[in-house]
Amino acid sequence: MWQRVRTFLIDAGTVILALTIVMWALLSYPKNPAVTAEAVAARAAVAASGASADERDARLSAIDSHENGAQLRSSIAGRIGRVFEPVIAPLGFDWRIGIGILGAFAAREVFVGTLGVVFDISGADETNEPLREVLRRATWPNGAALMTPLAGISLMVFFVLACQCMSTVAIVKRESGGWRWPLFMIGYMTVLAYSASLLVYQVGSRLGWGL
Repeated sequence: MWQRVRTFLIDAGTVILALTIVMWALLSYPKNPAVTAEAVAARAAVAASGASADERDARLSAIDSHENGAQLRSSIAGRIGRVFEPVIAPLGFDWRIGIGILGAFAAREVFVGTLGVVFDISGADETNEPLREVLRRATWPNGAALMTPLAGISLMVFFVLACQCMSTVAIVKRESGGWRWPLFMIGYMTVLAYSASLLVYQVGSRLGWGL
């Protein structure tokens, strides 16, 4: 039994570690020196302001959130999100939602936290009211609301059907003995999720449910 468990952990764990490193690199690099310099200057200004400890901590936390969000938007994942926006726009998603979807490949629950970073909200989770509020106010470039009820349903449909878990991919790779089935699974589940989400959003929009 130990030999089987050890083999499984080594094989599947190696894939999970590799995918985790790739996802981390996509979401973290390259760093934008201008963003870092701006954050350093802002922190120095706060330190020299003579504000109270509570006010200083609040301002520093806001600076950290803004820096993290700006760096993520400048990362490879952020750039991929912008490139793929025309592809996901028919589903009701903009590039910011696209970054969240990309980050959620690590695990579905990472989606909310990634959105929090994108929108400069620290410590975001499913109960975070500031994130809910900023999503309510988020708009497309033309001023239209981004996260409408229909867009939310489209997003849920996508996540129900898409393969958004690297651990699952690693286990399928381990059990099937190669990359053929994992890649097939990612491909067909992504196409299925995209098609279903597209159908929901486009039909709902035609029926006037997009507001």
